[in-house]
Amino acid sequence: MASRTESSKICCYSPASPLEDTESDASSTSSYSESSSSRSTTGGGGLQSQPVSGEEMMEEEIPLKNIQIPRGSLDSAAIVAGSALKGPPVLRSQTAHPLNPLSPTEIAVAIRTVRGAGETPEVRDGMRFVEVVLSEPEKHVVAMADAYFFPPYQPMLFTLKGKSSLYPLRLPHRRARLVVYNKNTNMTSIWVVELSEVHAAARGGHHRGKIISSNIVPDVQPPMDAVEYAECEALVKEHPAAIEAMKRRGIYDMDLVMVDPWCVGYYSEKDSPSRRLARPLIFCRTESDCPLDNGYARPVEGIHVLVDMQKMEVVEVADNNLVPLPAPDPLRNYTAAATRGGVDRSDIKPLHISQPEGPSFRVNGYAVEWQKWNFRIGFTPKEGLVIHTVAYEDGSRGRRSIAHRLSFVEMVVPYGDPKDPHYRKNAFDAGEDGLGKNCHSLKRGCDCLGLIKYFDAHFTNFHGGVETIENCICMHEEDHGVLWKHQDWRTGSAESRRSRRLSVSFFCTVANYEYGFYWHFYQDGKIEAEVKLTGILSLGALNPGENRRHGTVIAPGLYAPVHQHFFVARLNMAVDSNPGAGLNQVVEVNVKVEKPGPSNPHNNAFYAEETLLRSEQEAQRDCNPFSARHWIVRNTRTFNRTGHLTGYKLVPGSNCLPLAGPDAKFLRRAAFLKHNLWVTQYYPDEIFPGGEFPNQNPRVGEGLPTWVKQDRKLEETDIVLWYVFGVTHIPRLEDWPVMPVEHIGFSLVPHGFFNCSPAIDIPPYDSTDENSHKETPMKGSQPEMVPGGLLSKL
Repeated sequence: MASRTESSKICCYSPASPLEDTESDASSTSSYSESSSSRSTTGGGGLQSQPVSGEEMMEEEIPLKNIQIPRGSLDSAAIVAGSALKGPPVLRSQTAHPLNPLSPTEIAVAIRTVRGAGETPEVRDGMRFVEVVLSEPEKHVVAMADAYFFPPYQPMLFTLKGKSSLYPLRLPHRRARLVVYNKNTNMTSIWVVELSEVHAAARGGHHRGKIISSNIVPDVQPPMDAVEYAECEALVKEHPAAIEAMKRRGIYDMDLVMVDPWCVGYYSEKDSPSRRLARPLIFCRTESDCPLDNGYARPVEGIHVLVDMQKMEVVEVADNNLVPLPAPDPLRNYTAAATRGGVDRSDIKPLHISQPEGPSFRVNGYAVEWQKWNFRIGFTPKEGLVIHTVAYEDGSRGRRSIAHRLSFVEMVVPYGDPKDPHYRKNAFDAGEDGLGKNCHSLKRGCDCLGLIKYFDAHFTNFHGGVETIENCICMHEEDHGVLWKHQDWRTGSAESRRSRRLSVSFFCTVANYEYGFYWHFYQDGKIEAEVKLTGILSLGALNPGENRRHGTVIAPGLYAPVHQHFFVARLNMAVDSNPGAGLNQVVEVNVKVEKPGPSNPHNNAFYAEETLLRSEQEAQRDCNPFSARHWIVRNTRTFNRTGHLTGYKLVPGSNCLPLAGPDAKFLRRAAFLKHNLWVTQYYPDEIFPGGEFPNQNPRVGEGLPTWVKQDRKLEETDIVLWYVFGVTHIPRLEDWPVMPVEHIGFSLVPHGFFNCSPAIDIPPYDSTDENSHKETPMKGSQPEMVPGGLLSKL
């Protein structure tokens, strides 16, 4: 549950024209900002209600503005799009690419359309809107749009009209997909609305779309909403039994009490989705008049509360085990010295990031170009950041596809303490809550440095209003040390290049924990996925003299249970393959030690052995660091200069598997955690590995484990990799009161995709910068400089 409070703006400026948005669609609302070690702030709201305006128009087809091309002249089109321009080709001005996230107007129209379709006033009044997202178009539509928007121009995908003009095919109408929970009937439904008439609103027409489909989904509970969390907290704090239980612990001021509703999971029929349930965790702040006080430092244990979230009533309050409230920990707070009662260090000098000529990336709406990379930004309430249509401009080989869609689709946090309530802590933070819904507005304080491009996110609130989280996606460049280097020891000549990466990220808060999700693009063709874990430990209280082996004692009467964090990345690959062409396969690579014998007389031989994963049942795999195991996605028909198939490999980072027993209750819903890698044939409805509705799901193995039972063929098809990675957290004192960031992730690395290093053309670092190679004067005596390397011996 994220807390969205008042925020602060950081200083903004208008960069030079090459950085300006040329897309006219208001759904791409974004801004540039320069962030450094010194920032000025003014008050502003981070999460704002978005007024619905009739001024936004969604184009039904994309015109070729003022381009006259003779019939049949394909070369002319390419010249117009690329080579006739001065400098590098620029993205075409556009209105609504079919992958653009829904605009506020489109979201509002979809909601009005569904509300208007309610059969009775009771049905309409009970509608609560869990999410409204773009119903992503078929891949051939994306290919057609990209052929127009990205140079080089590809007129073979368009139809000719008239005698001298070339027009793109008419793009299909955009569609919205809505998940609606009815609070009156406790039913969940999925709607698809065609947004063909949104543009009519700008001309005084009606705000209506067209219902394409509507279906009731039985026996499910959709994700919880922040509105429900707030109502639940107020309800519990006013309940007489809860008030009496707090008095037994010496707490008479209920303003001190914090209530965090947690989904109940599924442990027995009592947790059936026939009721919408939550089991809140209770905490107690030390000072009610201090909003900066760390309330998570005083967990209240022994009180068991069950809340019916549909009827919004307390079903049960049991206080059978009086565990003393932990004493206030003097080290509990983490804010600046003036508010936490400590002293901040004073020996940090300012560190400024300077880009006097601006960043190297270019942005057009949601389309991004940087250092031969191009891709599109997307966003959903459940996944957060989505990366679409990743490709690389490879000289004469043109724009080469690498992936169609990349995102983090689920995360699970199981706790290893069998004590109540900790055994029930098995949060599905995407499926039960929503990573995107809980993302931060970076107007409150940016986590990035340098010249930053921000993207906003638009989504529905529970009651059907449209809200905007401003500056929730951050994109910026980072220096990343040495890219490559070599010094010739004979001549003394040296060549070195610095690495730069483009980082696209967002942060979210789910109750006590923070997660940062990053996609890094590198100049050597690598893509790195990274998750940064921070925030506050979820603690438990101890009886006097008690010491639990399932956790770490943090302070007297206070301990942090052991737990794990698992993340699932869904990677719809398209290596050298047009969208939907289905020309990819996956091989597993293991390093083998060759047996001693005639072929290995010195007993030093080892080699890489490849195994083709032919079907989904074969493609349930685990990491193996002892054999340097990794997986390569290859195009089955494209070759590099050595005659081998081109590919991209998935390189695991540090990883783990669930440490719970195979019959653990949470694994009923999270059976996808049992393997680090799953490979499936692409199917558009297979997005979430535990199914779309894991909340209170009674069905065993829904999602990935069920899909792969089809055992679909993988030898030459449209490939989806599901990479499951995690970290086992044994808490330590240094994780308190707020955890230093822990990094986990993986990489997608070119493997025979290029004919040589794609980073060989990076220019040398500009040595004319007077500060680039200047040694900083240090106080005290300087050590004598000794010539190094073999050159000094010649």
